[in-house]
Amino acid sequence: MALSLTAAGAGPAGAAMPEGRHAQLPGVRLWYVDTGGSGTPLVMLHANTGTIETWEPQIAPFAAAGYRVIAFDRRGWGRSEPDPSSGPQPGTVTEDLDALVRHLGLDRFHLLGVAGGGFVALDYGGWRPERLLSLIVGASYGNFSEPEIRTFFDRVNSPEFQRQPSELREIGPTYRGTNPDGVARWIAIEHGSRRAGAPAQPLRTPNTYAKIAAITCPALVIAAGADLYAPPALMQMWARRLPRHEWDVIPEAGHAIAWEYPEAFNEKVLAFLRKV
Repeated sequence: MALSLTAAGAGPAGAAMPEGRHAQLPGVRLWYVDTGGSGTPLVMLHANTGTIETWEPQIAPFAAAGYRVIAFDRRGWGRSEPDPSSGPQPGTVTEDLDALVRHLGLDRFHLLGVAGGGFVALDYGGWRPERLLSLIVGASYGNFSEPEIRTFFDRVNSPEFQRQPSELREIGPTYRGTNPDGVARWIAIEHGSRRAGAPAQPLRTPNTYAKIAAITCPALVIAAGADLYAPPALMQMWARRLPRHEWDVIPEAGHAIAWEYPEAFNEKVLAFLRKV
């Protein structure tokens, strides 16, 4: 069923968010949005910072391009409420995604994840590769357990770096300097994103090079040139292990790649989807 669009929550590109609803799933009342329609499903996974509201610049354009766009707040984020009475905690985002897919009756779909959402997209792809029409990952180090990834990430993710405000760690300097309203909106979403006391969800299984080698669907990996968490050189370490991947870069974007440069990000994603 198509959900109506409302003016509430207009993002930096002037988009509108669909109305959402809860799905009662094992261990969680999962808040999601679904644009509905007969288009091919495109499921989107938000970063560790923020909620589905950070997809404001993507949902309407992707739906206008003919896709059935679905996104959800992960357990303990936004409006998704952990429910210990219906399932164990904290669960995994990957299994929550799979439960939502079954709840909505989806067969095969495109999967898009940015930053921490990219961790989950790779985890899901390694577990359920037969479900995916394509995989898209943006601005993510993938949370790989491989020593070369961990060593690189630990060097850039120092304790001093972690003490900085999230907007300095995640938003690129060009965007901070040119779009104060967009920065303020991103900070407001991030500061209200987490439920107090909700534990982080682990991956279903560790992400490894061998695991993602089983993801044989077409894949697009988009790096952000000004990303302090996952610079292009780090992303290339794991991206080349995907059997059928394309590589692209948005040069001035920071870790919040889809929020900072929505037009460039959307164009790259839609061009890729049209091909597959």
